[in-house]
Amino acid sequence: ISCNDATANPSCANIKELEKLSNQGDALAQTYLALCYYDGEGIAQDFAKAAKWHKKAADQGNALAQYNLGIQYFNGKGIAKDVTKAVNWFKKAADQGYTDAQYDLGVLYAKGKGVTKDFTQAVKWYKKAAEQGDDFAQYNLGILYFKGEGVTKDFTQAAKWYKKAADQGCAIAQYNLGVLYVIGKGVTKDFTQAVKWYKKAADQGYALAQYNLGVQYANGEGVAKDFTKAAKWYRKAADQGNADAQCSLGIQYVNGEEATKDFTKAAKWYRKAADQGHVLAQNNLGTLYFNGEGVNKDFTKAAKCFRKAADQGNALAQYNLGVRYFNGEGVTKDFAKAAKCFRKAADQGNALAQYNLGTLYFNGEGVTKDFTQAAKWFRKAADQGNIFAQNSLGIRYVNGEGVAKDFTQAIKWFRKAADQGYALAQHILGDLYLKGEGVTQDFTQAAKWYRKAAEQGHAAAQYNLGARYDKGEGVTQDFTKSAKWYRKAAEQGHAFAQYNLGDQYAKGEGITKDFTKAAKWFRKAADQGNIFAQSSLGARYLKGEGVAKDVTKAAKWYRKASDQGCALAQNNLGAIYLKGDGVAKDFTKAVKWFRKAAEQGYALAQCNLGARYAKGEGVAQNFTQAAKWYRKAAEQGYADAQNNLATQYAKGDGVAKDFTKAAKWYKKAAKQGDADAQYNLGVLYFRGEGVTQDFTKTIKWFRKAAEQGHAAAQKNLKLKRPSARAV
Repeated sequence: ISCNDATANPSCANIKELEKLSNQGDALAQTYLALCYYDGEGIAQDFAKAAKWHKKAADQGNALAQYNLGIQYFNGKGIAKDVTKAVNWFKKAADQGYTDAQYDLGVLYAKGKGVTKDFTQAVKWYKKAAEQGDDFAQYNLGILYFKGEGVTKDFTQAAKWYKKAADQGCAIAQYNLGVLYVIGKGVTKDFTQAVKWYKKAADQGYALAQYNLGVQYANGEGVAKDFTKAAKWYRKAADQGNADAQCSLGIQYVNGEEATKDFTKAAKWYRKAADQGHVLAQNNLGTLYFNGEGVNKDFTKAAKCFRKAADQGNALAQYNLGVRYFNGEGVTKDFAKAAKCFRKAADQGNALAQYNLGTLYFNGEGVTKDFTQAAKWFRKAADQGNIFAQNSLGIRYVNGEGVAKDFTQAIKWFRKAADQGYALAQHILGDLYLKGEGVTQDFTQAAKWYRKAAEQGHAAAQYNLGARYDKGEGVTQDFTKSAKWYRKAAEQGHAFAQYNLGDQYAKGEGITKDFTKAAKWFRKAADQGNIFAQSSLGARYLKGEGVAKDVTKAAKWYRKASDQGCALAQNNLGAIYLKGDGVAKDFTKAVKWFRKAAEQGYALAQCNLGARYAKGEGVAQNFTQAAKWYRKAAEQGYADAQNNLATQYAKGDGVAKDFTKAAKWYKKAAKQGDADAQYNLGVLYFRGEGVTQDFTKTIKWFRKAAEQGHAAAQKNLKLKRPSARAV
């Protein structure tokens, strides 16, 4: 509140005349003389004398004097400060229709200064002044209608009074009218009108309007999108200290809008806004410190900035501070504090914080492990479309963690994430379709989802897509394409893909056979502990394929795979000990490794173990045990074991002699092309043991064996009367 007319007194040049008239009781002269004393114009400034003459004129009913005397009482200039008396004099002037007094009374009632706060009275006095055309009264009356203070909330009335003040050039009213056009309250939403009024206020230097006009240009609302003009208006507001504009300028420099990206300038403007407590700027400045963009990387300063914004309740900053505590970046690692920060942000609906809080509950980090709470927070984030949470919620339904196991729900959430392009969810969907879990098994759908993830560079999906082409599942079998996808995954370090790519090089499937490249990829996978690759690399060293033959190295790689339980490698290592290739011959160790593989159901190892029992190599000779292991392998269709088991039945070694069973097992092996079994079956037909004697069949089976180079069969076929001795 100020003495509004103190600078508008035309009479101070003739003080003596004013004094004469004032002493004669002229109220107007007394008022002007008071103003001269108040301003020190034409006479020495003297607030006390100003109050004296204001009082004389006021007592005669001069409204200007009454108002100005109220000003002096309110400010305590030339008279003891007395807000109550100030209000009384304002009322006297206001009751005479003095606009400034009416406006100031409205202000005092609105703020409760010198009077009890009373918005109804504020409305009354603002309206009186507003109806006389006072622009600030019109603006303030609009504010009360907008807020519903002292009157029923009425946006239309608010817009009406803003418009009256705005038409008189009141910048703040022009700004507020622009806001109403943006939000469509009291007026039809109209960005063009909003821009018009923002521009009027902005041209008067009103910072908020300059900032909002910048926003309109940045968003292309009511004007063509123009980042250059947005920056122009942001800068005008920013130079006046508007924190929103300063932050927005920083964002423009980060994004390279209007100008080249400039993190240094971004940091400058973020800092200006942050120093004023602008939460987004504080958070964004923290991000620059964290990334070392425009400033030296400094996790401590980053955490400090995040904390300032977080303490003001900014959810994004609370999330960022939580991440710092989780990772121990700029602060001591503290899962409990991370959980606290995530919860604050999560309670405000920040999806990333909800997801991270769910993860902490799932892992029991910083909070007691609680799958139900984990699922709860995953769901909140998932409902907002967070792909990580959707995927995690899907996994919870698969495993029944915190929710009842439900593949239908799992598929639903995986699909939501997958449809947003989340590669992990796409890969999992591929797995479910491949296995037929929660959905009807569908190799085509499996291949579809694997492809989506694979094309994003997901290594496991690339491997699985390669496997589909390898096997012809859901796609036409195509070794060239399987090699392509195996290679993509292999180059990312996927061990199974490296092994399979090596296998394709070894077999020449889809690519030119190349044992050197096969060995290269086997080694990469083997170095990661892949047992199949270790076993295959051992085989390459054993055979000298793609590497120099080295039985010692073969044994080394077989052992690595064997120690991990690879039955093939265990059998092969047993064979090396049996032969003494690259290691000292050791039947006991051979038996040890054959047994390990045999107990896993590996038929070749079962046969080899049976042979050791039959020959008493590394174990005491035991035909019963030999028959036991031969039978296990024979029942899996292994021809050598079938032949050997048949021979034990023929001789009665470890089993009761039984030519019928001998014939049965010889026949199984013979049909698989085993030359010894073919010859031995021919012998049984020659002798009529276990089968009806049949020389035609004898000749048939001898011939099959002979065609494979079986010496005894060839010899007997040349004799007029075969000797037919079994082998």
